[in-house]
Amino acid sequence: MNLQLALDRLTREECFHILKETGEFVDWIEVGTGVIKEYGMSIIREIRKKYPHKTIVADMKTCDAGKHEASQAFEAGADITTVMAFSADQTITETLKAAEGFGKRIMIDLLGVTDRNRIIELKALGADLVSLHFGKDMQVAGEMDTDIFSLTKGIPGLEVAVAGGIRLDTLADIIQKNPDTIIVGSAITKAENPYEAAAAMKGLLKE
Repeated sequence: MNLQLALDRLTREECFHILKETGEFVDWIEVGTGVIKEYGMSIIREIRKKYPHKTIVADMKTCDAGKHEASQAFEAGADITTVMAFSADQTITETLKAAEGFGKRIMIDLLGVTDRNRIIELKALGADLVSLHFGKDMQVAGEMDTDIFSLTKGIPGLEVAVAGGIRLDTLADIIQKNPDTIIVGSAITKAENPYEAAAAMKGLLKE
C-alpha cells in the first residue's frame, strides 16, 4: 500500500523542508494543485531532480485541454497526472493517449462522482487508476464516509487511491477497505513533527 504525500497550500521552501523530513517514508510525492498554480511546472522539475527515484504525481485536476496539460506535466517530470472524472470523454481519452505516449499514467479524480456507472464508463475508456476524493470543502462538514469505497468495489483492473482529510486516528478504518494508495496531506504537512507523523502512518500501512 503506497503512501502518497500531498504537498498543497505550501510555499516552495515548505515543500522541500517537508520532503527532507519525510522522504524515506513516502512512496508517491504529490505536487498539489495550489502549489502548481503558484510555481508552475518548475517545481515539478525541481522535485524530480532532487527525488529521481520517487513517483511524482502532478495534481493538475485537468478538465479540458487534456493532451496539452498532461504533456506539460509529463515533460516536467511527473509520472502521473490527474484529470477530473466529470471531464468530457474526449478529454479523458486525450490524457490517456498522452500518458501512453510518454510511458506514464493518468489518475482520474472522482471528486463529486456519486454514480458508479461513471466509473464503469471511465474504465471502458481505458482508465486504470482512480482517486476516491472527499474534498477539502466537504471535510468542513464532517469525516469521510467509508461507503465511498462502494463506488469502485468489484470493478476489475482498477487501482484505487483515496484522499480526504485522512489522519492517523482514521487511517485504520481506511486500510480495512484495502485501497492501493493512501493520500495524506495536512496530517503530515501541518504536523508538529512531520517525520514522526509520516513514520507512524507508513508503519500502519506495513502492518
